[in-house]
Amino acid sequence: MDKLRIIKIGGNVIENQSALSSFLMDFSLLNGYNLLVHGGGKEASQLANQLNIPVNIIDGRRITDHATLDLITMVYGGKINKSIIAQLQYLGCNALGFTGADGNSIVASKRPVKPIDFGFVGDITQVNTDIIKILLQAGVTPVFCAITHDGSGQLLNTNADTVASSLAQALASDFEVELLYCFEKKGVLEKVEDDESVLLKINSLLYQQLLKEQKIHSGMLPKLKNCFDALSKGVSKVFIGNADMLKGQLPFTQIEI
Repeated sequence: MDKLRIIKIGGNVIENQSALSSFLMDFSLLNGYNLLVHGGGKEASQLANQLNIPVNIIDGRRITDHATLDLITMVYGGKINKSIIAQLQYLGCNALGFTGADGNSIVASKRPVKPIDFGFVGDITQVNTDIIKILLQAGVTPVFCAITHDGSGQLLNTNADTVASSLAQALASDFEVELLYCFEKKGVLEKVEDDESVLLKINSLLYQQLLKEQKIHSGMLPKLKNCFDALSKGVSKVFIGNADMLKGQLPFTQIEI
């Protein structure tokens, strides 16, 4: 079975142009099949503040009203996605940008309004892999942003970590999938204030202990949930760390069942 890396980038890797350029250089040099998923929440929040659009985030997830949906469509699907595509083309990586609506690749349903009304936020219900597999086998690298659709003409904001995990799960029957969550930190930290306190391995038992001790919070909560979901659905390996893990440089965190 062919190997496929699905790499999600977020945080300061996207905000810092030199960090993004460095990451994309390393990404373009990877052999085999690769797929990239990106967020862009910080840039969206900065633009929202400039436009006086309120930013509301609960448990690491953004409340998405009409104005916010328009904004993230512009930022995620437009500015960030196309800038990444242009840089990858320059680096010799033939990339193609996607939302979940493109090729009907990721279908989601609008999240119920209770207990929290997140607005136009989608929970993924279906991933259609046919077009993704055709592109990969043709030497094209798909680059997904964190936007899905409901099949009835409505775009939806969907957590980028969840997009990456769902793609990994759907493609695990056709590839040996490795899922890598890449951000500015070296991995999952035991102490948030200590960048060197990287946990090299986290299994479900340690995860429950960290939750109990409230050492895992904010955006790391949905990220780790997505890691364990992926492993339970056939994804072979899951890692969290900075761009150096693309080159196999420790430290980074491996998630295990």
